[in-house]
Amino acid sequence: MDGGQVPGGFDRDALAQVPAALQGFVDQGALSGMVTLVWRGGEVVQVNTVGHRDVAAKAPMQRDTLFRIASMTKPVTSLAALQLMEEGKLRLDDPITKWIPELAGMQVLKDPTGPLDATYPAPRDITVEDLMTHRSGLAYAFTSSGPIAQAHEDTLGPPLGHRITPDEWLKALGTLPLTYAPGERFHYSHATEVLGFLVARIEGKTLGEVLRERVFAPLGMHDTDFWAPAEKADRMAKLYQAPPEGGPLKDVSWPEPPARPAFEAGGGGLISTADDYLKFARLMLGRGEVDGVRLAKPETLDLMTANRLTEAQRTHDFLGMPFWMSQGFGLGVSTIMDAEKHQWMGAGAEGSFGWPGAFGTWWQADPVNDLILIYLIQDSMPLGPEAVTAMQGQRPNGRLALPVFQKMVYGALRA
Repeated sequence: MDGGQVPGGFDRDALAQVPAALQGFVDQGALSGMVTLVWRGGEVVQVNTVGHRDVAAKAPMQRDTLFRIASMTKPVTSLAALQLMEEGKLRLDDPITKWIPELAGMQVLKDPTGPLDATYPAPRDITVEDLMTHRSGLAYAFTSSGPIAQAHEDTLGPPLGHRITPDEWLKALGTLPLTYAPGERFHYSHATEVLGFLVARIEGKTLGEVLRERVFAPLGMHDTDFWAPAEKADRMAKLYQAPPEGGPLKDVSWPEPPARPAFEAGGGGLISTADDYLKFARLMLGRGEVDGVRLAKPETLDLMTANRLTEAQRTHDFLGMPFWMSQGFGLGVSTIMDAEKHQWMGAGAEGSFGWPGAFGTWWQADPVNDLILIYLIQDSMPLGPEAVTAMQGQRPNGRLALPVFQKMVYGALRA
């Protein structure tokens, strides 16, 4: 642990027990390691670097270790879209076909798990808000069941690591039917990839260029990008998979391409560090401003972090869990609506917001307690067709480390 003296408001002894608890998950072979960060009231309270970023090389986790943050990318892409909204370049109710004609005239499955040729015409076009709230009707292979799941895998390939251009990908996506009608319900999907390419087309730049100019450079997030050059390769944490049958962790990392890829996934492609993402999280907590740098209006951030799902939409499970029992979803982040009910899966005061990533990464900003938690691991989960259906009721042991971290930090709060 580093970070110096623990400021007031935390029980020093209770907080000091966090690294040993996390080390236990590494010792049992459930995880290779992790980097966690606790920030409160203007300063970093605790940083833990546990285990290894590369088990075979015995390379330890470090504070500047690079992680594939997967869907923690989504709030960043969403912020860029909202910056364009502030500038009058788009509106939430705009049909996305203004910029992405590839998704015009979409068909909708009559049965979400039924045959691909049993469809009806979408009652309306997908809007920008539909993309930002995952109510577009688009899908991921891993969140789908039935023929549409395999069709996504066959047509689009894996959710990350694409080697095709955005234009090629959007054209392919447009050949698939929607799982639900636009606006009907939350269905986790490629919506934020589409949003990122929409932002890129409006600006006439790549998404990476847009994010560097609008977010990363102003905040000093110099280690955050869709690509890690060769000189940073040694800092990358390996991606591991815990075999269901037990045994040693399996290295399932994929190599970085030698040059910057054309496909920059606004829904899950970023690589970052704990300290870099802290800058973004502080901007969010500061309602669009951090350290004198303002990137969005306070009311825009309030809009982003307020629930937009209906009560009926919150009754559906997410990733096989009653996720919305205590939470809602805004424009790119989830938000805690009932802190007491939220105890079943984590910790946080009402109004806390954030969004996790498929490889186990997670962050949360808590305005009530002026608190930010960041938790970075590289634990691969299945992302193929019907993966969520197959995993229902199964949670790998390594994923239990996150609620332990959350509850121990909140348990150490005293004021």
